[in-house]
Amino acid sequence: MLLGEQRSAVCDHARRMVADGLVVGTSGNISVRAGDLVAVTPTGVDYESLVARDIPVVALDGSVVAGALAPTSELPMHLSVYREAADPDGEEITAIVHTHAVHATAVSTLVDEVPSVHYVLATVGATVRVAPYATYGTQELAEAMLAALEGRRGCLLANHGTLTYGGSLTAAYHRAQQLEWACRLWLLASSAGTPRLLPRAELEHVVEKLRSYGQG
Repeated sequence: MLLGEQRSAVCDHARRMVADGLVVGTSGNISVRAGDLVAVTPTGVDYESLVARDIPVVALDGSVVAGALAPTSELPMHLSVYREAADPDGEEITAIVHTHAVHATAVSTLVDEVPSVHYVLATVGATVRVAPYATYGTQELAEAMLAALEGRRGCLLANHGTLTYGGSLTAAYHRAQQLEWACRLWLLASSAGTPRLLPRAELEHVVEKLRSYGQG
């Protein structure tokens, strides 16, 4: 089966998004790139019922190469990232996670940039921007997202959700989780008072430290 490993991974992580509370129902979407092909969640299908052969495979021009189901309506966003976005460290972008996570979406209605309440935001970048609202599935939304992603590995989409990418599906998913956690933290702290925020210089410092984080 064409891109069998990637299609299975998309299924697994789509179900995980639901279990982790990052989406409800059939919202959100995931893709994995291998060369010039992309395995991506289908539109309007319950994730619990998905199997690998259900996952559409598309070319970078959006044409369907394999799979009987239509790809996600947010395909323009995914393909725009693969064709035009640049990772800050030059890493190849091979996976994208788009969620409707409730805390991050709530924050996207309040600010133009995620408040720097915790250094974990540096997993995305020195700042995390909020892309202006545009109708889902449109090129207008894809363009707004690309501008917000410049020099970053993720962003919020105003009144919509989040998008993160990585050199692996594990990395992209981890960033989506951390972004949701930081947004939840800020909302919780804000409900009790005025949170102390980290200066931009500290986030930039942590971005540098993360380049050597982990086991290499």
